[in-house]
Amino acid sequence: MLNVKVIGCGGYGGVGIVELLLRHPGVKIRTLVAATETGMPMSQLYPHLQGFCDLPILAPDDPAAQEPADVVFFSTPDGVGQRQAPAELAKGAKVIDYSGDFRFDNAEDYAEYARRIGKDPVHKAPELLAETVYGLPELNRAAYRENQRLVGNPGCFAMSCLLGLAPAAAAKLVDPASVICDCKTGISGAGKKPSAGHHFPARYENMGAYRLKGHQHVMEVERLLGKLAGEEMRVTFTAQVVPLCRGIMSCLYGTLRDGVTPAQVREAYAEFHKNNRFVRLYDENAAIGTVHVRGTNYCNLTVTVDERTRRLRVVSHIDNLVKGQAGNALQNMNILCGFPEDTALDRPGCYP
Repeated sequence: MLNVKVIGCGGYGGVGIVELLLRHPGVKIRTLVAATETGMPMSQLYPHLQGFCDLPILAPDDPAAQEPADVVFFSTPDGVGQRQAPAELAKGAKVIDYSGDFRFDNAEDYAEYARRIGKDPVHKAPELLAETVYGLPELNRAAYRENQRLVGNPGCFAMSCLLGLAPAAAAKLVDPASVICDCKTGISGAGKKPSAGHHFPARYENMGAYRLKGHQHVMEVERLLGKLAGEEMRVTFTAQVVPLCRGIMSCLYGTLRDGVTPAQVREAYAEFHKNNRFVRLYDENAAIGTVHVRGTNYCNLTVTVDERTRRLRVVSHIDNLVKGQAGNALQNMNILCGFPEDTALDRPGCYP
């Protein structure tokens, strides 16, 4: 039985991984740490956990918070993991970080990412970047080395786009300069911390685009698609927030290369995702929406070709808090620790 520590347990990503770990047969939640709400039981902060997780929330400087664990999840903002992960790794833990701190394997790429979000571009643990892995198993399983101990969980937008576009990139189906990602997310993607722009009156019956100068997740999308395609790919990316609690819908487009047929598109997608347990493919007749992935680790892809304009169109649906965050993190833990990839994740969610 593995002991698990969750740092940043009080946010949406933290409670999400706690909920999932409670169903996992091979782990025990040993330690919960957060910068706020310290001293109270987790079940007081989140009453639905009463009787399931009543552990106290420890402050980061509490000696009990420093006890070693087999696996440590950092459900924390950018900058926290790179400062604290070295100590956890030194104690023998495997670390899965939700932020952008370990999504890149070199200091230069991290610096560009950090500048886009207004953070210090100097990484505090650059020596660890060479051993991290970009934690999207469906695309990157081969990169997980034996005894892998550090994973950077992808961004939620990046996950929805990459799962939808990877087969097209790998099979060279589309013009690499023609890709468009039109992405909409629920407000929970902004996290738990309240702000004037995210409270109910500001968001109800309101939608809008943001970070039009360049969203940080574009780096992940272009980097991974370029590796798959073997050539540079430039993506037009538009992030939008809609009056929805949870869920991402990404409408993805690319102009087909000369000679590519709809049948070839269908075959490429079926082949690429045939071993990806959490990716489900649909055609244009399926009535699929965000509600059908809510609470699950699944990505639903509707794959079509507009033959009139010769454009590939993929509609990708994920739950931003599960496949886009805690669920994918648990999937990574399963791989690192030798469990079947779908352990504690194979569930249909709830409807409606």
